[in-house]
Amino acid sequence: MAYGGRTVLHNISFQLAAGEHAVLVGPSGSGKTTLVNLVCGLLTPDRGQIHIVGERIDDARAALRDDIRRRRIGIVFQTLRLVSALDVRGNLLLAQKLAGRPRDGRSVDSLLDRLGLTHRAGARPRELSQGEGQRAAIARALIAEPDLLVADEPTSALDDVNAERVARLLLDTAEEKRATLLIATHDARVKALIPRHVPLTA
Repeated sequence: MAYGGRTVLHNISFQLAAGEHAVLVGPSGSGKTTLVNLVCGLLTPDRGQIHIVGERIDDARAALRDDIRRRRIGIVFQTLRLVSALDVRGNLLLAQKLAGRPRDGRSVDSLLDRLGLTHRAGARPRELSQGEGQRAAIARALIAEPDLLVADEPTSALDDVNAERVARLLLDTAEEKRATLLIATHDARVKALIPRHVPLTA
C-alpha cells in the first residue's frame, strides 16, 4: 500500500474468525493506522482483497463501503469524532439509528454506566476531558453491536485504571456479542490481555 509517497504496507495477510481477538503491533510508521483505515473501508488498497463478514470491500463502491461500515463495523479512532452538537447520550442514540437499529435508551444508559460516564451523559464533546471523550467514543462504537470492532490506540490517553476498564470492556463486549475485535496499539497493558499479535514492520 503506497501512502504519502511511500510504501507503508507490503505483503500483509491475516484472517480473523468470528469472535476472535487480535492486536496489530509495530513501531511508529509501520502502518497500523493505515491498516485500520483499510479494514474499515476508509482507504482502498493498491492491490489485494479485504473481506468483512463475507462481504468484499476493497473493490466496492463508496456507498456500499459506507453501508457495510455502518452495519458491520464499530470504529474507535485515535481522534475524537463525536457530533459536537449532541451530548454524549445523543451521540450514542444517533449511532444506533445510523446502524439501522432501534433507539434503545436503556442499553445506552447501561453502557454509559459500565464506562463510568453516567454523570457525563448530558455533556457535549467539548466539555469532556480527553479520557472521558475517548471512553465516549468507545461507547459509540459498541452501542451498535457490530460484527467487527476496530480500535486505533483506544487507551493512549487513559490512566492505568481506566485503560484496564476500557480494554476489559472491549474484550467482554466482543465476547458477549461474539464480535471480532482488532486493536492497533503500542500499549503493553492491552497487548498483555490479547495473545494473538499481528506484527507490522516499519
